[in-house]
Amino acid sequence: MSDRTPPAVHLHIGGERLADGSGGAFDHIDPATGTVNARIPLADARDVDNAVATAHAAYDSWRRTPPPIRRACLTRLAELIEANADEFARRGAMDNGMPVAMAGAGVAISAEWTRYYAGWADKIAGEVTGQPLYDGELGYTLRQPFGVIGVVITWNGPLISLAMKVPAAIAAGNTVVVKPSEMTPFVPELFMDLVDEAGIPPGVINMLPGTAEAGNHLVTHELVKKVTFTGGPATATRILEACAPSMKPVVLELGGKSANIVLEDADIATACQHAAFLSVGMMTGQGCAFPTRLLVQASVYDQVVDSVVAAAGSIVTGDPFNPTTIAGPVVNEAAVDRIMGMIDRAESDGARLVYGGNRVDRDGYFIEPTVFADVDPASELAQTEVFGPVLAITKFGTDDEAIEIANSTEYGLSGYIQTRDLKRAIRIAAELDTGEVLINGAANLAVHRPFGGKGISGVGKEGGRAGIDEFLQTKSVGVGLA
Repeated sequence: MSDRTPPAVHLHIGGERLADGSGGAFDHIDPATGTVNARIPLADARDVDNAVATAHAAYDSWRRTPPPIRRACLTRLAELIEANADEFARRGAMDNGMPVAMAGAGVAISAEWTRYYAGWADKIAGEVTGQPLYDGELGYTLRQPFGVIGVVITWNGPLISLAMKVPAAIAAGNTVVVKPSEMTPFVPELFMDLVDEAGIPPGVINMLPGTAEAGNHLVTHELVKKVTFTGGPATATRILEACAPSMKPVVLELGGKSANIVLEDADIATACQHAAFLSVGMMTGQGCAFPTRLLVQASVYDQVVDSVVAAAGSIVTGDPFNPTTIAGPVVNEAAVDRIMGMIDRAESDGARLVYGGNRVDRDGYFIEPTVFADVDPASELAQTEVFGPVLAITKFGTDDEAIEIANSTEYGLSGYIQTRDLKRAIRIAAELDTGEVLINGAANLAVHRPFGGKGISGVGKEGGRAGIDEFLQTKSVGVGLA
């Protein structure tokens, strides 16, 4: 897999593939080389109006489409995602530097999310609420779609983000307009090719990379009845402000500063490999739910630090097209500057740099896997999402101290616990102020589990039954029988 030729990117509105957008064009930069590799058409407000009108026109027919047909279309889409795993990997390497060796897991997760929500399409049901013999009334509820959903995704995992939002929305009978990041246009382009091949009718899913103006216009458009967004708290705040006047509902999947608690009775070797891979290896640390704080019980602290350093040292950083590469580049030069600034300040704040800490001397946006020990829980490094390959290790004494440190940030997305004592783990899990807790290596983003945070980590859920409930409204009906 050495072909680095980028595909043409289009605005997808209804059945049309538009090579030009009214918002101009964007120079896409390959993060592995730092050079421009494509010009990406951008939508503006006029294109958004067109896409939303198209989605609105398709909505009535799609919501009346028999659920088994919706299920069949999504099942076919899941099969096509799996069948195109190699091409998704190739495009992901060009999009944001995701190593081809690491992309397979993301494709498998995305196919499974699509297949899971295909299975929900024909299982949407209300309930009987009245008691005819006593109330003289038959009461029941209807579960109905909203209409057009505005979908805004960020750059770090475009395929996974699409799979976490779009299948649930359309399985419920909604139509969608998606604004992907202009920094990752190639994977969404293939996704739309497969949408067409799967037989999903034109207008049900529309895709248009666009300007900031386009994103704002999508969020505020009167025909967009709900917004689902993946990104950072600052943009989410602006979305909330934009939706407030009309009380438009939102789902916000935001950042995290997740704590990974290693208790003294854990399988240390496994816990350290897990800690290093999911913080400074996988996606080069550019993931919202990654365990970027490692809280270690004092009796095993030195052993864990040494083992994590060894594991970090085994992570191969380099060309994302090289099959041995685990960590690729970060997304752009601005990310390099931000991450390196946090590394420099962490050292000034007294954290002990035990591995990495440098920009890699090569073209592109590469940073060494970086590990700090003795990190103050109140410091910037422990309180602020880095979104890069940097791990903060902190010592604790008791379980209660670990819980207090874990809960000491404004974030509340994920928590991790490593221990052989499941009774202990379950007690700690109940006390962590997070949307999810993963114990002893439980997989991230399992579709049957609702995913979503608290605090500045977000609002609403993706995954599980809760994920399709986000795209359904409840209407109650009462029938007088007197």
